[in-house]
Amino acid sequence: MVTKENIIQSAKKSLISQSQSIAKLTDFIDNSFVASVELIYNCKGRLIVTGIGKSAIIAQKIVATMNSTGTPSMFLHASEAIHGDLGMIQNGDVIICISKSGNSPEIKVLVPLLKRFGNKLIGITGNTTSFLGKESDITLNTYVESEACPNNLAPTNSTTAQLVIGDALAVCLMEMRDFKAEDFAIYHPGGALGKKLLLRVQDMLDTTRKPFVNPDSSIKNVIVEISEKRLGVAAVIENDKVIGIITDGDIRRMLNKTETITGLTAKDIMTVNPKTIKSSDMVADALNILEDFSITQLVVVDNNEYKGVIHLHDILKEGIV
Repeated sequence: MVTKENIIQSAKKSLISQSQSIAKLTDFIDNSFVASVELIYNCKGRLIVTGIGKSAIIAQKIVATMNSTGTPSMFLHASEAIHGDLGMIQNGDVIICISKSGNSPEIKVLVPLLKRFGNKLIGITGNTTSFLGKESDITLNTYVESEACPNNLAPTNSTTAQLVIGDALAVCLMEMRDFKAEDFAIYHPGGALGKKLLLRVQDMLDTTRKPFVNPDSSIKNVIVEISEKRLGVAAVIENDKVIGIITDGDIRRMLNKTETITGLTAKDIMTVNPKTIKSSDMVADALNILEDFSITQLVVVDNNEYKGVIHLHDILKEGIV
């Protein structure tokens, strides 16, 4: 009978086995790895990554990582390659072929075809004396002593090793290109990081909701303006310049202190010198200001011209935190 303790122990054993296999890969990081990084870095074409079976799945992940970090890459399935897809390989492309054994029938057929047009081939294999290991221009060793699988059959440690070597290549290439977070955001414009680094205040500004009142506006008119525009604030404008703001919090505090609003105007309850931001500034900068001063709205002003209001809730809805 399988118990909860058995499951926990099995999971821990698998994780330890894979972590130990990864740690041993450091012994294989040598001049061949350096040569691989330099070859890909200086490539005038694209990086083509191919494999079969579980190695093909790892190849797809490596391609995804490379593309998102500035190395143009394409996945080529080993089986499909010999049935027409070799045509995607162009002069100047560098090819990575992944195979644990390096001796599978598909690999023996594919490797000579990959090298036929003079493209450089990097082999990632757990057997450096295999067909792939010997035929590659550069061989990267991903040898593991055993799989985490209890029968030592299912690819576990071996595919993890392939994945980690691919990640190591990507990281080194990022460092050589001085690839920064801003560059990463360009390739991930729809993600939270992309929005945080690319989205500007003007991209979120709703010019149809631009609440404002005059200094002499009645409190009733101020309340109506704040309610209609649904931003919880109204800018106080005089001679086309923002001289203050009134928030719904200001309204509540006034009502707590005052028996009647008769005769009161916007200038009597406004907050002068409000926090402002330019429409060309980053939304992330707006969020920092909101958090630093514990406020929920920022007035947007360009060259003394009132542009509107950006609200904390709108920023959070975009997933920017």
